[in-house]
Amino acid sequence: MSATALRVSLSDDGTRLVVSGALLTERLGTVETAFARAGRGQGALTLDLGALEAIDTGGAWLIADLRMRAARSGRPFDMIGADPGHLALIDTVEQSIPDAPGEEPPERGFVPWLAGIGRATAGSGKVLSSLVGFLGLTLHRLAFTLLRPWRLRGAALVTHMQEAGLNAVPVVALMGFLIGVVLAFQGAAQLRQFGAEVFVVDLIAISILRELGIMLTAIIVAGRSGSAFTASIGTMKVQEEIDAMRTLGLDPVEVLVLPRVIALLVMLPVLGLIANLAGLFGGALMSWIELGVSPGMFITRLREGTDVWHLAVGMIKAPFFAVIIGVVACWQAMQVGGSSASVGQRTTASVVQSIFLVIAVDAMFSIFFAEIGV
Repeated sequence: MSATALRVSLSDDGTRLVVSGALLTERLGTVETAFARAGRGQGALTLDLGALEAIDTGGAWLIADLRMRAARSGRPFDMIGADPGHLALIDTVEQSIPDAPGEEPPERGFVPWLAGIGRATAGSGKVLSSLVGFLGLTLHRLAFTLLRPWRLRGAALVTHMQEAGLNAVPVVALMGFLIGVVLAFQGAAQLRQFGAEVFVVDLIAISILRELGIMLTAIIVAGRSGSAFTASIGTMKVQEEIDAMRTLGLDPVEVLVLPRVIALLVMLPVLGLIANLAGLFGGALMSWIELGVSPGMFITRLREGTDVWHLAVGMIKAPFFAVIIGVVACWQAMQVGGSSASVGQRTTASVVQSIFLVIAVDAMFSIFFAEIGV
């Protein structure tokens, strides 16, 4: 094929462009600048394609763009000598060029940055207001159900207790056991330097009973059961089953939310207790292997150095964590839009927000108990 060439001739009638050779994408660099200059001229524009040997979509786009720019500027445009096949390709490419321009890049600078912070803050306020409102609605329905317990759907409650509680026992127990092993191993490495190996029992007991046992259990439940709550209710919302419930006079909060929240209220303390026992067992086992602390000595030191309040502090947090996980998961499900992609997005947001709020509330409880000396 001949090399691509573009000859431009100017006259009183306008501009004439003669394209010869092969107008292919890899050769457009030789004529692209000339096409751009021709499009900025004045008067009629004539494009002679009689000597054009071959063209692909890149070349067709160059010609179509030139014709569109001439039309926008009001210049007469005439294309002569074009092969019917070439002309059909040019027309097809021109029809495929989008009419609307692309999105403008975001503004930069201090003022747009400050405006973005303001919009994010206002949006966070609305989200928090919606979440608090849903929490109040759930507590209202819970109080109403306590006054009329026969309205509670027992079958749904037992099902969710099994799914969120009984089925989670293996992973929670394994997590607690491994946390106890890690605490004992790391604590032994540090306390051995000071000849205080026996205090590893206090480290394990206080860490697991007060903080790690119930908090890590809540995190596992949030990732396991909270995500399942959001996905199941969110899918029902996409399929308009929740709207159908309202049409039948059923309250979605009473039917869908309350059984899940109550199931977590019952089962999360149980799971936390299992995690505590597994953690103590793992810590005792590793202390015996690593430090030579016998099980009898471990139990004796556990009784002497551990107050019942250490266990109570962790168990007091459990109902609050359960309400946070259940309410956030169901609230995110109610925010699902009309697509399956929204279900995935809300499920992810549910897990992230639940874990964040669990850790934040745990920190507040730690400060509170420290201030009152417990």
